[in-house]
Amino acid sequence: MALTNEKKREYRAIGHTLKPVVMVSENGLTDGVVEETRRALNDHELIKVRFAVLDREARKMLMDELCEATGALNIQTIGKIALIFKAAKEPNPKLSNLLR
Repeated sequence: MALTNEKKREYRAIGHTLKPVVMVSENGLTDGVVEETRRALNDHELIKVRFAVLDREARKMLMDELCEATGALNIQTIGKIALIFKAAKEPNPKLSNLLR
């Protein structure tokens, strides 16, 4: 599920105004964090995730693990914030960040 550069640019523009809806702490990825991320992706399709991890390598590894566990694509990473995307099977126009 690769996206074109044009689509990524469009999603980054939409993501610019979004606030993080999931936070990953120093405890790493728990089942609760993964489930909450799946729920948020199903509702909103495009979300920001904040990683409160100081070590850059550990943060990158957690971002990759979260994307793999949820089946999402990492659109952009700036510092401790990742913008991730996963298309919903039946997007809700009232909740989706892409359809509003």
